[in-house]
Amino acid sequence: MKPDIKTVCVLGLGYVGLPMAAVLASRGLSVLGVDINEQTVTLINQGKVPIVEPDLDILVNAAVATGRLKVAARPAPADAFIIAVPTPLDAGHKPDLAHVRAATDSIAPVLKAGDLVIIESTSPVGTTEAVASWLKAARPELAFPPAGRRAAYIYIAYSPERVLPGRILLELVENDRVIGGLDTASAERAAGLYRRFVKGECYLTDARTAELVKLAENSYRDVNIAFANEMARVCDRLGVDVWQLLSLANRHPRVDILKPGPGVGGHCIAVDPWFIVDSAPAETALIRAARQVNDARPLDVVAKVAAAAARLSRPRIACLGLAYKADIDDMRESPAVKIVRLLAEKAVGEILVVEPHTQRMPPELVGVPRLQQVELDAALDQADIVVLLVDHLAFRSIDRSRLAEKVVIDTRGTWRDTPPKHA
Repeated sequence: MKPDIKTVCVLGLGYVGLPMAAVLASRGLSVLGVDINEQTVTLINQGKVPIVEPDLDILVNAAVATGRLKVAARPAPADAFIIAVPTPLDAGHKPDLAHVRAATDSIAPVLKAGDLVIIESTSPVGTTEAVASWLKAARPELAFPPAGRRAAYIYIAYSPERVLPGRILLELVENDRVIGGLDTASAERAAGLYRRFVKGECYLTDARTAELVKLAENSYRDVNIAFANEMARVCDRLGVDVWQLLSLANRHPRVDILKPGPGVGGHCIAVDPWFIVDSAPAETALIRAARQVNDARPLDVVAKVAAAAARLSRPRIACLGLAYKADIDDMRESPAVKIVRLLAEKAVGEILVVEPHTQRMPPELVGVPRLQQVELDAALDQADIVVLLVDHLAFRSIDRSRLAEKVVIDTRGTWRDTPPKHA
């Protein structure tokens, strides 16, 4: 009989790993969080959090105070290891598994018989098998699935996170889990750990299916967003109000078109479809086309702003929001960041950036000329052109009279009751 899991090592303390570590600690497990960022390690060990997420600071502080959560730069022996590190794309839209490989290499020396390894990082199909092969090469004296189990067996599974920033702690607990093992025993072992805190259902499958499930979910959403964004472009060409169009079209009982926007951001929807395209390029024409539509959307916004700015002698442009979605600080793959950078590079005017959820500028904007981060009131006082890029609550509640004499470019349809000064 397999012993109970009492200690867990979580590798990667970002938007997924840190909430996971805190939730596990709150369920009585002893958790070691691992991150290569020294500032992150120091901050969390003080009971503080480096990201904005409702109630996460309270949970982390309690876990650290009770000694259930500790953070270090290197892993230590544990009963289970959860890999939640980034899986970015390279310049050619190919998956970069360097972080997953580094995390795998770091746990290899401390593995012992009966340990469980779970990959939560969104990954191309076949990544879980690759992790097993890397560990087998590093620790040939241990047994790994799908080889027959013996005393020195290591269980390996894949279970993708399916959480929404701003609701992570709630959805970690409430959402269903898809758990794919390299064998049935690995899936069952992982399910036993997740059932310690998951109220949703745990659905067991094989690792390849679980990997593709996550990619399919986000690719489905990307394709639907691309349709909305393409309709927005069509409306611009034909002189039709896209928001009225969608309101009327969605009155059909079997139609539910999403809202268009300035593009698609975040580490999931903007990235995951390329993992499928890379794995099956000949079979993914639709997924590729959707990615291209959404990737090009920031250029449409830049063109609108540039056209408005061209009518002014010394335009001052307030760009409201840098996060990839409302009411969070996450700027990964944010179309707002891309738009601001392009506007500055094109020297369209003086750029005033407002992001109420963080005072830090993303690396892409640090040192960029003709750009400064200001408070909302200052931006509204000074700007000739106001561009709504993210529908944060702070922006949704702006007194509309403050926009009356300004050129308004609303990429989110938030201020539909505020007609722009210019068409």
